[in-house]
Amino acid sequence: MSNDNHLTASTDMPYPFYLSPALSNTEQQTISTLLNLLPVHAIDNLQVSAAQISSTKADYKAQVMIKKIVDGRGLACPMPLLKTKVALREVNANEALYVVATDPNSQADITAFCAQTRQNPNAETLLLLVNQATDSTSISDNSQSATDTIFHFIITKTDSN
Repeated sequence: MSNDNHLTASTDMPYPFYLSPALSNTEQQTISTLLNLLPVHAIDNLQVSAAQISSTKADYKAQVMIKKIVDGRGLACPMPLLKTKVALREVNANEALYVVATDPNSQADITAFCAQTRQNPNAETLLLLVNQATDSTSISDNSQSATDTIFHFIITKTDSN
């Protein structure tokens, strides 16, 4: 049985992302705007990697449901990582957390955090589907400088069973 009827598709994007209905309209708009900054090759890599999430589901079509967003833009290290750890508590297996940050240290911190989960057999495994930096010049957001680099992360919890 497919969960498609419980998801809100991000229709303006050609990639297999779905937004949880639990996200507010503002969060959905923010996610859509930020995802559109990602280059096509980042999305192509995501489509390949997403197949690893749930290979046991017969109806799985490399779809990623984003359940939460952590907007760490403007926050200094280690705040984006700490907010990521807290937000992951509300993300279930086969659901994704979308994290954006402007601190360059976040890229190393979040990458290492996800890699660490694969080394601990008792912890939930986190699959880092997207780890990409983009220029923010196409976003009209007064809360950040037009010269900021945005680091994008899409983290999915995998079902360890």
